[in-house]
Amino acid sequence: MSSSAARPVHQDYIARIRYSNALPPPPNPPKLLDIPNTGLASGQYTNPGFASRLARDQPLNIEADAELGMPLDLVGMPGIFDGDESSIQAPMHLPPTHAHDRALLRPLSTLGKPKFTESGVSFLRRTEYISSHQSKSRFDSTTSKSLIRNTGGRFKKPVVHVDKDSREYVKDQIEKDFQKAAALVKDSTQLRHPSKRTLHLIESIPLIPDLDSFPPDAGGYCTIKFLTNPVPSSSTYDTRLESSILRPIALSDHETAEREAAAELHARDPERNPPPESSINYEFFVTETPDQARNFKRRFDVLDEDKDDASLYTHTRGSNNDEPCFRFKRVRAYETATIQNILDKYDDEVMIAIYDGSDGLRKKGAYYYPILQRMAIRPQRTKNINKNKMQRQGASQADDDLDETTDFVTMTVEAMTKELQESANAFKENPISGPQDEEAEADEEAEETTPPPAAGEDDAKC
Repeated sequence: MSSSAARPVHQDYIARIRYSNALPPPPNPPKLLDIPNTGLASGQYTNPGFASRLARDQPLNIEADAELGMPLDLVGMPGIFDGDESSIQAPMHLPPTHAHDRALLRPLSTLGKPKFTESGVSFLRRTEYISSHQSKSRFDSTTSKSLIRNTGGRFKKPVVHVDKDSREYVKDQIEKDFQKAAALVKDSTQLRHPSKRTLHLIESIPLIPDLDSFPPDAGGYCTIKFLTNPVPSSSTYDTRLESSILRPIALSDHETAEREAAAELHARDPERNPPPESSINYEFFVTETPDQARNFKRRFDVLDEDKDDASLYTHTRGSNNDEPCFRFKRVRAYETATIQNILDKYDDEVMIAIYDGSDGLRKKGAYYYPILQRMAIRPQRTKNINKNKMQRQGASQADDDLDETTDFVTMTVEAMTKELQESANAFKENPISGPQDEEAEADEEAEETTPPPAAGEDDAKC
């Protein structure tokens, strides 16, 4: 016998395992349709309207009985026969999640054992250097670990459990931060960038709040994002956007009444009634040329010596066209897409303005201002729909809206009058009540000190 005949042959055994399906067939067998087989050449089956025509020709015969349907008993639902369907609808605001159920809502990525990945290790690196327990230093100590453990245990400090949420701990940490900052201000060479160690500090300025802008609700800012480009696309930045006007559109009497009714329902039952809509429509205006926008900005530059020059104005207005002004052209109307009121004004985002101290109004520093509201606006698209609805209802407000559309806005920059300056100073001294409450208090004090009128005289008020 030859050696080739005794050579073993490797062969895999493939076994097919069939599992039995012991489930009974469904109670309702599928409906078989008699469709003529005309082939694909006729285009009957590849036509997009074939499925729609088939669904239209074959209606669904579903009978809601005790076995195949769902029984509906509306007797026990309150207010269902009076037109109130709130008992069969889901609530507008979901109840808060219970603390015991939060563990069931964890994402799938947090389940299971955590995976520790080697950070900073290249893909083709040799495996003998990859180890999470590898010492950073290549010069290991020859002293036994037990001797080091016993020797170091003699000088261990007792573990002190500190409540990091206590007011004393927070106060101590704040004071330490101020001490570190003061030491770095005195010796700027010790200050290092957290990630770029090669950078060195050249100059530092204080980061302080602008006290003239307090309270924050009056001196804050609102960030508005355009979802589309408000001006025609160009390869260069359009400087007219820095001097544009976004004017709110006043609500009609019908819209005001609807929002007041929604606010009243929400105050009565906030769980079933959503809050009233707070969106606002705007009109966007820009100057016709970038030079006009540049002249408009110069009027507000306190360091510009020619900011009060009348030649900066680009147009005139008035009956005799003798009053200089700036003119802004209407681009389009916008509507609010999203609006977000920020409660923690200084935690998420702030606006920082850097002053070099040359204007004489503020000292050198970086002043921060709160962001009170974020908003995203888009071109108004529902106005034509509302006009058609109003025309079908026989209302004439659609024609009034066409007549009230503003094509141009003129503006003149003037200094504050004496009365306006006094009102601003009064509001700055008493921002909560304002100048009107102070005048009312003064009138009440005057009425208390005024003697009553004599007999036969009329108590006249003017």
